[in-house]
Amino acid sequence: MSKIEISVIVPIYRIEKYLPKCIESLIDQSFLDFELLLVNDGSPDNCPEICDNYAKTDSRIKVIHKKNGGLLTARKEGLKNAIGKYIAYVDGDDWVDKYYLDTLFKLAEANAADLVVTGQFREFNGKIETIKPKYRGVYNAQDIKTKIIPKAIYNGKFCEHGISTYVWNKLFKRELLETILNDVPNDIIMGEDAAITYSYLTIAKKLVISEIPLYYYRQRHDSIVKSIEDPKIEYYRLGLLMNFLKIKLSSVLDIETLNKQLKLYLYSQILVRSGGIILNDNDEIIFNPFLKTKKNSKIVVYSSGSFGQHILTTNIKTDYFKITEWIDVDYHELIIGDNHVMPLSAINNSEFDYLIIATINNYTHESIKTKLGLMGIDQDKIAKINTDLEEISQLLIDLGFNDDFMFIDN
Repeated sequence: MSKIEISVIVPIYRIEKYLPKCIESLIDQSFLDFELLLVNDGSPDNCPEICDNYAKTDSRIKVIHKKNGGLLTARKEGLKNAIGKYIAYVDGDDWVDKYYLDTLFKLAEANAADLVVTGQFREFNGKIETIKPKYRGVYNAQDIKTKIIPKAIYNGKFCEHGISTYVWNKLFKRELLETILNDVPNDIIMGEDAAITYSYLTIAKKLVISEIPLYYYRQRHDSIVKSIEDPKIEYYRLGLLMNFLKIKLSSVLDIETLNKQLKLYLYSQILVRSGGIILNDNDEIIFNPFLKTKKNSKIVVYSSGSFGQHILTTNIKTDYFKITEWIDVDYHELIIGDNHVMPLSAINNSEFDYLIIATINNYTHESIKTKLGLMGIDQDKIAKINTDLEEISQLLIDLGFNDDFMFIDN
């Protein structure tokens, strides 16, 4: 076997339906100098057998069977067994372009980069959308510190990341990743990718960002959680992530910038998981982020993704809004309560007071707003999300987050 330049690590758990396509796309790479580490995280389905069978047919494949411990532990176990100069992570329900590794390697080598970031494809119900990074080019250590990190988590528009959280559209230096990944607590089971990516940025000396899309991210209906198990558990988990990021980024960001980035990031994650309307311990509504909307407002919800689903499930519990329609350009069969997803053409201005676009990403919000405008939807009826930093700060205090972003359950 030739020299192994890249170790590709695939964490695997309950994805037998999608795993063969993922593995086939990696076996079929134009780039040959790599090893493929399939990390079976105690998957109870046929994934272990699928991995073992592929390993019998290709000497580049190594299978690691471990007790279930979660995504982060699988990523760590893969790294511990990797020998390549670079590390690429691929999720087992996704797949990659034939020239995925070839392009990543050339971008890294040509620019002597510690980190490579690329574009990606989002696949949903057979529809494919191209997503490109916000920044492009080559950045040295000073650029990373002054231009990239200050906008990495929050780039000035709620709530867009300057650098995406995902590890799977990136190529890492193994020796650097080892110093970062082992510091990430296994207790962080929400936002693991963000913990890795943003802390890695603090030690990277050279960064290259390319818009070339190489990775196919599969958005699955069955991977979206429609209701949170317990708000306090989720707040605790989010607090662990934010506290870790505060510690890691405090050496490269001033406290005001860092706190603002983390507050808005935490707020955005709480909104998605709460369904927007935030309740206290007594299930009383303490915060409505959708400006101008009120109790009993007639609402159209746009988006059948995670945020949209949470809005509907939360509303069943609170009966706060009168949801008249649930729409999405990615129309598909999905029902929550009395509402099922309808195409954009299903609504008329006279039938609702406000339309909520269920996304925390400003670029996506504006894109959807434009689509709706072309369909004749009154732009003044599209609700905005409250991003007042003082009100957000008070909300976080009311929920139980301290100055270090740890959740304290009173």
